[in-house]
Amino acid sequence: MTDKRSSLVDMVAELRPGMTIGLGGWGSRRKPMAAVRAIVGAGIGDLTVVSYGGPDVGQLCAAGLVRKVVFGFVTLDSIALDPHFRAARQQGRIEAMEVDEGMFYLGLLAACQRLPFLPTRAGLGSDVMAVNPHLRTVRSPYDDGEELVAMPALQLDAAFVHVNRADRHGNGQVLGPDPYFDDLFLGAARRRFVTAEAVVEPGALLDEGPVQSVVVTRLITDAVAEVPLGAHFTSCPPDYQRDEALQRRYVEAAADPGTWAEFAGRFVAVDQSDYRRALAEVSASSSTAP
Repeated sequence: MTDKRSSLVDMVAELRPGMTIGLGGWGSRRKPMAAVRAIVGAGIGDLTVVSYGGPDVGQLCAAGLVRKVVFGFVTLDSIALDPHFRAARQQGRIEAMEVDEGMFYLGLLAACQRLPFLPTRAGLGSDVMAVNPHLRTVRSPYDDGEELVAMPALQLDAAFVHVNRADRHGNGQVLGPDPYFDDLFLGAARRRFVTAEAVVEPGALLDEGPVQSVVVTRLITDAVAEVPLGAHFTSCPPDYQRDEALQRRYVEAAADPGTWAEFAGRFVAVDQSDYRRALAEVSASSSTAP
């Protein structure tokens, strides 16, 4: 079987301005943050970002790389809203397609199944239809004749997900409590990228969890890279929980352009080795504080 090991640099090198990219995870949980930092560093802009959003969306908005966001929410979980996304939307700097979480799921599923849309009752009788005037309805061809929302397929040019473990063939394992919809992001994309806390030998995935924890198969993976702390500061249990202190610093820094520039120069517009070095410095200064 093919050895799909790669690097973040090579993965991001495949991206082009104007692409539609999907980012796995959920809110501030198991987000492919190292991939986001690599995209920021590469300066690839005019992006449409499709995400159950968190700081991934916020950091790309802060860098001015986003044209449009397709989302069910953009939250930091323990903090209600990502400040950079909120500012970008309130100031009209991005287009927004906000849909029900279930509609978002069906959009990914339709893309996976190579369907143009999937029907749903979600959105009917709500402002979802008003704020998304491009959405259409369809009528059931059966005797019920029910009118349903036609949720369009969320087709992606590329998708990034982060998992706990992977092997060199591209199988990915989630050891935390929820796989979210990472497999659907990959299935909906033309190019499928997986980062992992560790890349282990083939067959070793079952040493840490049951077969059901291997939620990403090699059939929906084009490249895999070992990236320790690749989801930080979001959570990636059981390897680490959310870094609430750094997340608070992220939010507080957003309030002042100078403070944000300092934060971004240290924790956002950096490669993964520099990011880990900055974390080590923070940890060292905290341990020596009186």
